[in-house]
Amino acid sequence: MKKSLFLISLAAATVLSAAEAVPAQDSKAVAMEGVKYIKMLGKELKGNLVKYLKQDPTGLQAAYFCAKSAEDLTKKVNEKFPPNVLVRRTALKYRNPKNKPDATDRKVMEKMMAEMKAGTFKKKPMVVKVGEAKRVYVPLIAEKTCLKCHGPADKIDPKVRETIAKKYPNDMATGFHEGDLRGVIVAEITPQN
Repeated sequence: MKKSLFLISLAAATVLSAAEAVPAQDSKAVAMEGVKYIKMLGKELKGNLVKYLKQDPTGLQAAYFCAKSAEDLTKKVNEKFPPNVLVRRTALKYRNPKNKPDATDRKVMEKMMAEMKAGTFKKKPMVVKVGEAKRVYVPLIAEKTCLKCHGPADKIDPKVRETIAKKYPNDMATGFHEGDLRGVIVAEITPQN
């Protein structure tokens, strides 16, 4: 167990070292800017999910919303941002193939998971530089309501499972428990020309 944790940490550190460290004085300002955009997307998505979960506690309406509208809502929210900012969601176990993580995303999440296992995880933004861009990563921690669509398959309502299977035949985003790292929201900020 300790050996695998060490290897995960080493792999994450290796890739993250390829992504340049952001100087501490810049990191705080970039994190604040990124979190501002992330909160805008999070508020829109979570507001809709809460509304649909109140209407239907099984999670079926929320699953329909995500399958039908979450991607479009994400695009609309991004249209409100400056042209050098893009906010997106990703996860190691993703549902929508359009949310597949790139190598840096993967290593950031692996680092977060290793910290969770080691008991050193702090739910705070992580800032990395990738090329000219600076990325702000905010962890998404699975809450009880998330488990209606993302929990262990045998605990998800059969109609919700059926809907997910129809919309996302290659879904990997189940099996989570409360407190697990569900994924991240990423704000990527590139220099303005």
